[in-house]
Amino acid sequence: MKIVLASKSGVRKTILEKNQITCEVVPSNVDEDEIKNSLISTGATPLIISKNLAEVKANKVSMKKADEIVLGADSVIDLNGKLISKPKNRKEALNILEKMNGKKHNLISSVCISKNGAMIWNYTDSSTLTMKKLNLDEIKSYLSRIKDKELYAYGVYQIEADGRSLFSKIEGDENSIMGLPVKKIKEYLKNFK
Repeated sequence: MKIVLASKSGVRKTILEKNQITCEVVPSNVDEDEIKNSLISTGATPLIISKNLAEVKANKVSMKKADEIVLGADSVIDLNGKLISKPKNRKEALNILEKMNGKKHNLISSVCISKNGAMIWNYTDSSTLTMKKLNLDEIKSYLSRIKDKELYAYGVYQIEADGRSLFSKIEGDENSIMGLPVKKIKEYLKNFK
């Protein structure tokens, strides 16, 4: 089955391809910060924000791709009920890692499948990650090994790469943590005709 992926995430594309799902990449180019800020101002939780972003992305691309199945996805970090967004610079990345240092947080991954501009299915998965207690030099050393492109695209850690070393405990589906709960997507697509 071929779908349209409303994301420029190379990791999400790779996960789909490894699971025999062919995809055409059509980034949604939605203003995520504007949507997040609007939702935060109404008291939305990180879970609601993740679901909304996945749906907005899928619906936007789906309006342009008539009769095609479009997959939108979004992942957010929930630290004690507060949304942690992707860093805009290295100072922000350091601050985020210092906030999460030695603590548990939830990584929420939401997906939405849309057709003809409307959602037809969605799913959200949550994983719990416990960050080791690191000293400032260890955090700075970790950040020095991450390229800017990865840092700003995927956030402060990527468990498929060096980010795994930050955690003492990872509870959840690895594909979901990387941004795509692919098992549930496959189940849905298998039954979709």
